[in-house]
Amino acid sequence: MRERLLLLCALTALTGCPKKGGDDAAMLLPEVKAGLATREAKLKSYRIAGTVQDAGLEPVTFTFEYRAPQRLRGTLGPPASRTFAWDGAHFFQQFDGEKRFATFTSELPPAKLAGFLSETFHPFMPEGFRTPLLLSHATVRRATHPLAPQAVELVQKLDGDAAGLEMVYVLRWPQLDFLGRRTVSPDGAAAEERVEEEHCDAALSLCVPKRLGRWQGGKRVGETVLTRVELNAALPNDGFTLTAPEGYDVQTRTLVESTPATQPTDG
Repeated sequence: MRERLLLLCALTALTGCPKKGGDDAAMLLPEVKAGLATREAKLKSYRIAGTVQDAGLEPVTFTFEYRAPQRLRGTLGPPASRTFAWDGAHFFQQFDGEKRFATFTSELPPAKLAGFLSETFHPFMPEGFRTPLLLSHATVRRATHPLAPQAVELVQKLDGDAAGLEMVYVLRWPQLDFLGRRTVSPDGAAAEERVEEEHCDAALSLCVPKRLGRWQGGKRVGETVLTRVELNAALPNDGFTLTAPEGYDVQTRTLVESTPATQPTDG
């Protein structure tokens, strides 16, 4: 009888171990979601400037300003500067090389407008300054990292056009600062962004990347280096509303949904 009881205890312990790990991961995901929301709320505005460089090419300078909710302004260059801005009501384009200026009003549905702004300003926003988009089937596991004794990995497998692509964010725990991102495609091709230097703000209790390296197939292929980082900077509304410089060709346009091209008919 005693041996039978010991056997039952051993079986209970063995079957309980995976459940405990699963419970820990299940409890960790809501904490990560809440922590990311808290972190995003802390960072109400920022101003950054730096360079983006791909292997074998000259670096491109850029500046970017963000203020919640949804005020954005990004500039590429010089020498041929291009500026894009959204002030909450209008989208602006200013191309200094061509001396062209355009103001757009929007007739896009909110979801389409959000997608347009994300696509336009995404190149100006390094990882670590934007919150990872959490899919419904995301999972979380504990990890370690050279910059953080305690970290978590946020694992997501994409659907749709990117079906099968696995994306893994590495975040410092519990601050959830961005430390890296790995992507692995179904054919095994791997790419990675790694934080190599950070800018930390003690008052906000968070860090953002100052230097990011990009890797593909184990080779370094580029980097983003920030020479200026201002967190929660004072950014007035009029800084996002552009006016045309003198002598520029000025146009007024409307953002509308694109319609499929009409298919030719027989006859």
